Amino acid sequence: MEKQKNAVGRRKEAVTRIFISKGDGKITVNDKNYKEYFPLVYLQNQVEAPLKTIESLDKFDVVINAAGGGLKGQAEAAKLGIARALLEVNPEYRPVLKAAGYLKRDPRGVERKKFGHKKARRSFQFSKR
Repeated sequence: MEKQKNAVGRRKEAVTRIFISKGDGKITVNDKNYKEYFPLVYLQNQVEAPLKTIESLDKFDVVINAAGGGLKGQAEAAKLGIARALLEVNPEYRPVLKAAGYLKRDPRGVERKKFGHKKARRSFQFSKR
């Protein structure tokens, strides 16, 4: 691989741009170490998951630009983006990543607010008199 590969991951309102290149396993999110940016261990595991699946956690350097949403949405968007970037590097990773479910975008989003309701499903308080 002569140059870096890139991909985009999305989840709810979060969007991440992923830049992957050969390296020694450094993962950076918005110019910070990913363990500093994602303080919760399960979010760190989400980011590492595609690399662990193909057993190359220490073979690639990953730079992530994350924007929008919350930390969990950004971590899951990064997971999808890293999986897509790994396919750019080597298409033979596809069966393993697909079996693990890392190539499917989560389609769920916020339900719209309906008129006559306080929120999407919550109604105003009812009073008989």
